[in-house]
Amino acid sequence: LLPRRMDSVVQVVEALESTTGGSEVPALARALGACSTPGCRAVLGDPPEVPPAPPTLNHHQWLLFTQLLGHDAAAPERGAVLAPDGSSVTLGPLLAGIEVGLKRASGWPGPTLEPPIDALYAVTITEVLAMSFLLARGGNRTTLGPGGCWDDVVDPQNYTLLGPPSPIPDVVANGAMDGVLLGAQMARAPIPLADLLRSYYGTGNGTETRRPPSSYRRRDFGVLVGLEKLEEEVGAMLRVLRVLPPTRELLEDVGPEEVVAIARQAARDFTEVYVECPAIVPRCMWGARPYRGTPRLLTLPLSSIYIHHTFMPSAPCRTFTACARAMRSMQRFHQDTRGWDDIGYSFVVGSDGYLYQGRGWHWVGAHTKGYNSQGYGVGYVGDFSTTLPDPDTIALVRDKLLPCAVRTGRLHPNYTLRGHRQMGHTDCPGNSLFQEIETWHGFK
Repeated sequence: LLPRRMDSVVQVVEALESTTGGSEVPALARALGACSTPGCRAVLGDPPEVPPAPPTLNHHQWLLFTQLLGHDAAAPERGAVLAPDGSSVTLGPLLAGIEVGLKRASGWPGPTLEPPIDALYAVTITEVLAMSFLLARGGNRTTLGPGGCWDDVVDPQNYTLLGPPSPIPDVVANGAMDGVLLGAQMARAPIPLADLLRSYYGTGNGTETRRPPSSYRRRDFGVLVGLEKLEEEVGAMLRVLRVLPPTRELLEDVGPEEVVAIARQAARDFTEVYVECPAIVPRCMWGARPYRGTPRLLTLPLSSIYIHHTFMPSAPCRTFTACARAMRSMQRFHQDTRGWDDIGYSFVVGSDGYLYQGRGWHWVGAHTKGYNSQGYGVGYVGDFSTTLPDPDTIALVRDKLLPCAVRTGRLHPNYTLRGHRQMGHTDCPGNSLFQEIETWHGFK
């Protein structure tokens, strides 16, 4: 079988476009089951019949496409593909958003539903978000997440979730955000679909040396779709679902005030988890060895943050491949040379737009001798003695990780932030980075 990588998908799309044209690819996706929910059908109509395998696709390509787009509400993560930036995406909401964009570019007036809804958000995020929080009311059902990991990042075939599933695991959230962003882009300036995907995900030349636009999805989605807009559209979708036969019964006893409350909670939670908090690459994605021994649990919330630079590797890592390699190298050094149980840092900051999980939120680290149980150790990949990390890499910790840690109860609101050098005999985190963190909230 072909690996479930985005470059394999782009090859399939390119082969399809060579015979059917770009606008036919999303329609084919709907025929295969990518838009089979009541709200999506209300917006885009009933799907066409499944056609025979296009002659431009070989057996493996057709099989890959049909497997990725077959809708399974109980296991939406089965449609996941691995992008070059290390994130994973489901194709259904991605291609549905692109179809709305293409229709708008051709003058499509949109669906005639009451109340009016934004079709782009409806087919990507608001229906699944509305349903997730509607079904969870009054119970303990998971509403968002979790993330997951592939069996092999070179030849990915199986994606496994890291916890109890919800209707919106991370792969669905990523696909929905990308569907909104790329649908909006196609509405403004349509281009061949394969070119759009190749450019956005970085599947062409240069993938190994630069950040693709997909690594900015959380920032760009937050800019395009504010909290108020998302809340408004989830509420409108709930009112539409009230009159659709398949979902009417679910909303029979849900009054107008509760609709508003569900929409508010859904929008706020999604924004906190997927816009305001940074993406963290789990250990199984960067190829971590097992922890040696038994981890000691932290007592949360912690009171401190300690900022480090790795020094070695001395160069910032700017791609998932390079950052994952750096993580494995540091773990080997910490375990084999230092004799520690694991990589010492709680989190490591790449210059690819992602944080990498070391010991994580709950395990005592080995980053700041004498203080490991009091705070998190956050290390920037690189030597920042004379230069600074990129501005957005600085902001990833200062403006995203630290406020997120406070909001989620892992870090005390009155936390203290210090550089490693303040706690021991070391130049870490380098003169330039140390001068930068002196300006951050909580520095003492």
